[in-house]
Amino acid sequence: MKQNFDEIIIHTKGRGLYDITFLVINWAKKQEIQDGLLTLLIQHTSASLLLNENYDSDVQKDIESFFSRLVKDGDSLFIHTIEGDDDMPAHIRTALTQTNLSIPIKNKKLLLGQWQGIYIFEHRYNEFDRKVKIHLIGE
Repeated sequence: MKQNFDEIIIHTKGRGLYDITFLVINWAKKQEIQDGLLTLLIQHTSASLLLNENYDSDVQKDIESFFSRLVKDGDSLFIHTIEGDDDMPAHIRTALTQTNLSIPIKNKKLLLGQWQGIYIFEHRYNEFDRKVKIHLIGE
């Protein structure tokens, strides 16, 4: 059994979905491990990871529209506003999504569905460098 660890840093330019599928696929192809389990972990509390459709870009727009309606920026309900009106809503968006993904790998290929992509879901309006830790275990 072998293990590999790495990190991808993605510069986000504000709220939205950032497709990292090809970065992850290319990383996996370069590893010695043929078959195993890939785990991704985003090390932030105001961004998350999504596995979702990558064929029609309207899906990403609709996801953002839904979350904008679900969790309003600047809502008077929120006490934690130290970093601005989008601060607490970003934390709630993260709590409603996920900060890690597990994806099987067979013959160095991620076993994603035909239209599935891997996304960083940035929940803040500012620019950030988001760190995604990668762990691959297998043979």
